[in-house]
Amino acid sequence: MSRRRRYSDDEDEGHGAKRRRTSEPLEIEDRLESLITRVGEKSTSSLESNLEGLASVLEADLPNYKAKILKILVDCAVQLPEKLSVYTTLVGLLNARNYNFGGEFVDAMVKRFKDSLKENKFEEGRVIVNFLADLVNCHVIAAPSLLAWYEAFVNVTLEDDIPQVRPDWFVYATLSTLPWVARELYEKKEAEMERLLTNIDAYISKRQKLHVPILRVWSSDIPHPQEEYLDCLWAQIKKMRMDKWQERQIVRPYLAFDNILCEALQHNLPPYNAPPHADDSAYPMPTVVFRMFDYTDAPEGPVMPGHHSVDRYLIEENLRRIIDTYAVDRKECAAQLLNYPFKNKIPLNYHIVEVVYGQLFQLPFAPHVDVFYTTLLIELCKLQPSSLPQVLAQATEMLYERIDTMNIACVDRLVNWFSHHLSNFQFRWSWDDWVPCVELDSSLYKPKFVQEVLGKCVRMSYHQRIIETVPDTYGPLLPHEPNHIYKYEQEGAGSLPGTVAAHQLIASIKAKSEPEELINILKDLPNPKKDDDGEAAFNPLKIDVFVQTVLHLGCKSFSHAFSALAKFHAIFRELAEEEEAQIHILRTMYDVWKKHPQMMFVLVDKMLRTQIVNCSAVANWLFSHDMSQDFTRLYVWEIMHSTIRKMNKHVEKVQKELSDAQQKTEKSGDKSGSEDEMQDIDGVDEEEIERLQERLESAQSEQKKLFLVIFQRFIMVLTEHLGRCETSGKDFNTAWYRYSIERLQQIFLQHHSTVTKYLDTLENLLFTSDTDAHILQVFQQFCALRA
Repeated sequence: MSRRRRYSDDEDEGHGAKRRRTSEPLEIEDRLESLITRVGEKSTSSLESNLEGLASVLEADLPNYKAKILKILVDCAVQLPEKLSVYTTLVGLLNARNYNFGGEFVDAMVKRFKDSLKENKFEEGRVIVNFLADLVNCHVIAAPSLLAWYEAFVNVTLEDDIPQVRPDWFVYATLSTLPWVARELYEKKEAEMERLLTNIDAYISKRQKLHVPILRVWSSDIPHPQEEYLDCLWAQIKKMRMDKWQERQIVRPYLAFDNILCEALQHNLPPYNAPPHADDSAYPMPTVVFRMFDYTDAPEGPVMPGHHSVDRYLIEENLRRIIDTYAVDRKECAAQLLNYPFKNKIPLNYHIVEVVYGQLFQLPFAPHVDVFYTTLLIELCKLQPSSLPQVLAQATEMLYERIDTMNIACVDRLVNWFSHHLSNFQFRWSWDDWVPCVELDSSLYKPKFVQEVLGKCVRMSYHQRIIETVPDTYGPLLPHEPNHIYKYEQEGAGSLPGTVAAHQLIASIKAKSEPEELINILKDLPNPKKDDDGEAAFNPLKIDVFVQTVLHLGCKSFSHAFSALAKFHAIFRELAEEEEAQIHILRTMYDVWKKHPQMMFVLVDKMLRTQIVNCSAVANWLFSHDMSQDFTRLYVWEIMHSTIRKMNKHVEKVQKELSDAQQKTEKSGDKSGSEDEMQDIDGVDEEEIERLQERLESAQSEQKKLFLVIFQRFIMVLTEHLGRCETSGKDFNTAWYRYSIERLQQIFLQHHSTVTKYLDTLENLLFTSDTDAHILQVFQQFCALRA
């Protein structure tokens, strides 16, 4: 690395030499890091010669930089799993030259593995196990010691009173590494391997799989079965066993050095006992394997491996690892995917699209933010313009054809991805092919999907552009022009109560009158809820007039609407003292902006932030009869999830404030701190702690109330539907029912970490034996995820 001299030529030479000596080790360390991290990338030399050369360089630098080399190699092994066999070969060559370094590396990897499990980094732990397994092939680790680890992993299945996800992970960590090392183990320890596989088979055959339906992308197994991840991998391993442990998707550079590596002394892994289960252990959730292609979908070129071929697993695993490694740089990620080592032997574009969609639709969450997959697919289309767009279009058509059996949470993601993707390609699509959906019942998924996509496209463009893009026959599915409705200026508004007051309000606001004058105008409005016995809790007419008028005056843009809410915040708060009044404010906002879902979303968000309405009021409003015609619209559930996230963030914020205050109090009792530290912790007293504890209790109470409201309203609407169908003798399994039951699943899944805190309350109050079995089943499936 070139460094500019910052001292003059006549400066003392001794100082210059000292500076060079100081910077030299840093430059060498940077060079070592660059050499190690870049090995295996495109080069004019062969991989084998690069590895041999690098091993010689590192061997020479071991006396002075052993700790640094060790750290870089461990980090590369963990953070660059797509180059796993490259680094195992490098470690094998170093071990053959320096036995002690090989032992230190194995010890460092074992320590990193144990630390990963302590920190709940289970995927990192699985990568390390894979690396250790491949070191057996490089004659660094003795096969019997790895088998002893596998046996310790499988023995976890015999533990009592543990959640199933714990033994699931240990079995998965074992099975997922077998494609790399099973042949070597089978040749050396056949009896032990047979015993290991028999024990795994016994465990897998007795696992409960109640959780599978809630995690499936499609409810149907036609045309492709949607298998639970451990079942699928076990079937692939059994098929590999039948094929004498053959695979064709692992790069094995160490085979070129077999004559060197076979002479090396091997190390034994230290005996391993799985750490005991802890309540705070966050084991990975089970998954369902996503399948949308088979060999018939890619008729030209190389044949796609079957569902139970271990090559299918290896291709998908390697592509996922590339995505996870390069997710921060979509351009590099796309380039690495298309540079897959065996790209000429497989229908690579089909595998990439299937893996990307599989991650996008993974339940409960995609591994990366949804927009990443949009940008990644766009980059892939740019790099492969002659082939990948056609595969992507074919896949999109398949998703559309199968959408009736697709989980609604996945349909949401498909809507967001497809509309975003179209916005990057001038909204061009074969729209004529989807015209038949216009004639279908509007409650079915296909017309709903098209309607939501067009609505999202309007957000990314403008209304007229989208109207001109699609065929005229799409009329019933086209979004409304996003205009507001001010009922006090509509035809016949003169006969409405409140019209006079509304016009007075407009005049006063334009005249910049004081808030008191506006309140006086509203004060004399009659209350339609008032009865002979006394006054009602709130005056709906007063809310109607005020909210309609303020939103009408702020209708030009989001900024104008926000300014209106801010300017009259005090009056809003005065009108919204009761939750019933808050619901009426939301109802009035809907009357004004029902043609503009995005405006409703941002207004509700702003009202929550400014505490005009609370979260429970929003939930009750969304489940109210007034919103029943929009209950299956996407924007309703975007508002619902946004409201829940806002509530959860509020609780987390108060928890952090309390935790910070308690830590400061503890430090204040420790007089050993510096004077500056002691000044920082001044002012945290018992009263402040008590105030924060009260705030936290209040926030948690509101959070629990919100979830109770949501789940109670779900149970009510679903029970009413089931009751009506039973009375009339109709089939209850309608499109509306599937939509609603899957929205219930979505609430459980997307907010599982919070919902889990209140499982006992939910079980005792709502999901009891009296609850309909169809609704109760969703609760039981959710509980089974962590059981």
